[in-house]
Amino acid sequence: MKFWTECIFIIGLVLVCSCQTKQNKNYSGDIPSFKKGTFGYDLNFLKNRDSVILLKGNGDRSLVIISAKYQGKVFTSTADGDTGRSFGWINYKAFNAAVDPHMNAYGGEDRLWLGPEGGKFALFFKQGTKMEFANWHTPAAFDHESWTVIAKSDKRVSLTKDMSLANYKGTRLDLKVERTITLLPRADIEKAFGIQLDITVKTVGIKTDNTITNTGAKAWTTQTGAPCLWNLDMFTPSSKVVIVIPYHDNTGGKVATTDYFGQIPPDRVTYKKGHLFFKADGKSRGKLGMPAARTKAIAGSYDAANNVLTIILFDVTNKGTYLNQEWTPDKNPLQGDAVNSYNDGPLANGTQMGPFYEIESVSPGAFLKPGEKLAHQHCIFHFTGNKAGLNSIAVKTLGVSLSDIRSALE
Repeated sequence: MKFWTECIFIIGLVLVCSCQTKQNKNYSGDIPSFKKGTFGYDLNFLKNRDSVILLKGNGDRSLVIISAKYQGKVFTSTADGDTGRSFGWINYKAFNAAVDPHMNAYGGEDRLWLGPEGGKFALFFKQGTKMEFANWHTPAAFDHESWTVIAKSDKRVSLTKDMSLANYKGTRLDLKVERTITLLPRADIEKAFGIQLDITVKTVGIKTDNTITNTGAKAWTTQTGAPCLWNLDMFTPSSKVVIVIPYHDNTGGKVATTDYFGQIPPDRVTYKKGHLFFKADGKSRGKLGMPAARTKAIAGSYDAANNVLTIILFDVTNKGTYLNQEWTPDKNPLQGDAVNSYNDGPLANGTQMGPFYEIESVSPGAFLKPGEKLAHQHCIFHFTGNKAGLNSIAVKTLGVSLSDIRSALE
């Protein structure tokens, strides 16, 4: 009897394990079905933590992941399906950590923040506090609170968030933020740049339309302070990533502020014939910014190690009032940058959030009366494939060749 009881138990155990194995084959959780670094891996990881929104292209392999739970972020995209390269940087370890009082860095190929970060109208420092890391706190509304989906389809999603914030001046800002994220078809990408893509080049394009509305009873003025819209794109670095920011070379004043977090060493940033080049290897912390009068409303990067060309297009109001975001209340709050870039690196204590690098754009200050609205468009494009095809795109859009980009900081 004991023998037959054990046999029945073993047979039952085998059947249970068999059923679980079949279920696991269809399970969309964090399982080793895809290699780390692929879109499929990131999709499985995020599905375990949120009911993410997946945008899909027609007849191609372009895909985009968006999350309402994680502040309307575009987490990542690919140009080549589940097995293709995942372009956005995701901070896997942050998802299981306790809420950080300073910033919850989940990552994301495009996240929407509000600025200014520092300065007299700062949103990240309480009134009267010293502008140092201990007092730096990202407002919860765009740091770790969820947003609301108001419309979605296979290629577009719209989200919104009501916020009530206080700036360094002590002004209460009641507002609504809305953003619509659209996956662009290949034809629209070609139209945006006036190019005909080589058939061997794979691409994905994402358009984000972002707006802020003053929902309060008082106007936002140069005395009270005002917020601005701020798109930040986080990407995975390599030893061969170089950021390129074309600029107008016929205006006065400095080209860029390169000492946001200490002066960037000269072997990491350089200027050549109307182009700023910035090394983005994730090994040295540094941030730079360029004013609206200098920028040409385009920036990009080339990762020669992985053969990925990234282009960012964004709105610029050349005569607009951009807000100073530096961690000091001593500078003019109405003189700031329109485009920024950040390369992550170790802090003084040796710890590091990333590595990652960022390309960012901001709107002018939203000096709005009650009910008024300000909009800011920011678009991300990735290209991979035939190097000759990528080179023609770089020359057409950024005005430099891949060879120029690779050799700029050698």
